[in-house]
Amino acid sequence: MTETETAIWSVMVYIMIACYGLLVGSFLNVVIFRVPKEESITKTRSHCMSCGYQLAWYDLIPLFSWIALKGKCRKCGQRISLQYPLIETLNAVFWVIVFYCFNGKTYFINNGVNWKFLIYFALSSILIALSVIDFRTFIIPPMFNYLILGLGIINLGLAIIPFMFNADSGKTFTDLNIYTNIIGFFAVSVPLFILYWISKGRAIGGGDIKLMAVAGLLIGWKKIVLAFIIGCIVGSVIHIARMKISKAEHILAMGPYLSVGIMVAALWGEPIINWYFGFFKK
Repeated sequence: MTETETAIWSVMVYIMIACYGLLVGSFLNVVIFRVPKEESITKTRSHCMSCGYQLAWYDLIPLFSWIALKGKCRKCGQRISLQYPLIETLNAVFWVIVFYCFNGKTYFINNGVNWKFLIYFALSSILIALSVIDFRTFIIPPMFNYLILGLGIINLGLAIIPFMFNADSGKTFTDLNIYTNIIGFFAVSVPLFILYWISKGRAIGGGDIKLMAVAGLLIGWKKIVLAFIIGCIVGSVIHIARMKISKAEHILAMGPYLSVGIMVAALWGEPIINWYFGFFKK
């Protein structure tokens, strides 16, 4: 394959991933609006939030329908929330970044695709929905933590199952390093639970504790500790700024900031950790 063909193929793949990201982002908007209201995300057709007009298929094309309608309902003319295109675009961008981080420019050469990117596609989408809902309601619905728990179990399965069916590989069970994931389940969640118990729930929410537990199972103990540190730093800076600029409440929804930390740690955790500990080797 020539360099030109490689470049064309690469662009096509990333465009396809972005399109799928937009589609899933459109579904995330449904989840974000309906889950806090305990409405069905599958049985009720998409409709205008103002007049109830049931949207046709051509009103549901992610991003482009919003642009074509100039951000207004076709029926009543009321403004459609800017959240729709923002969430769709954000999810598409995340998916492109995730794919690049896991496969770069070599996904079709020799080594093939690292299929773990599918797990992190799902993780990024879950964290987007979780963050918006927690930011608005100060509640992380349990379904999101269950979904991330499922991703963690799948991730462990992808490591264990090939080992079980390839006993002659010379590797031992300890070579799989899955203990880092198991420790990750407890590394941050246990200290947070102790803080929750001491403060009687005033210092941290139960949903945040569960989020750090299930995310730790997925990304391992070193990365979840890094995720928590990043989340605290980002949360402190942004929330202090919000309190000064917009007079936001002192109550802090940690979910969005922990989600930022989790994604940063999941994608770039190893180089960040190696860079940090590199200072102690000099």
